[in-house]
Amino acid sequence: MTVPPPASSGPDPIRVLVVDDQELVRSGFCVILDTAEGITVVGEAANGEAALSAAEAHQPDVVLMDIRMPGMDGLAATRLLTRGSPDRKTPKVVMLTTFDLDEYVYEALRAGASGFLLKDSPRRPGRRR
Repeated sequence: MTVPPPASSGPDPIRVLVVDDQELVRSGFCVILDTAEGITVVGEAANGEAALSAAEAHQPDVVLMDIRMPGMDGLAATRLLTRGSPDRKTPKVVMLTTFDLDEYVYEALRAGASGFLLKDSPRRPGRRR
């Protein structure tokens, strides 16, 4: 007797890789995202090189990528992640930074990022703690 697979309870969760050189910031994002419905954190990395390896291993849908990190920065890693490859899916990249500089936004978008988020952005529009 063959048992049918369980019925899906909805769409697959969005798979997220969190990349930031500051462990406390990275851990904070992971905790917040893991509690959100429909999102699962599949990995973490502390720099661009580790982000590329983690993306290859975990195939995330979205990468939250810090711009400034030691070694390979987030912009260089984003260029490599978003250039596409026939043997892996291309994740969307949302850049993270503490620096509210237009030049970072433009460079991130040129590198292939889909969005840009300031680390001190409020949780909800109009609500600031």
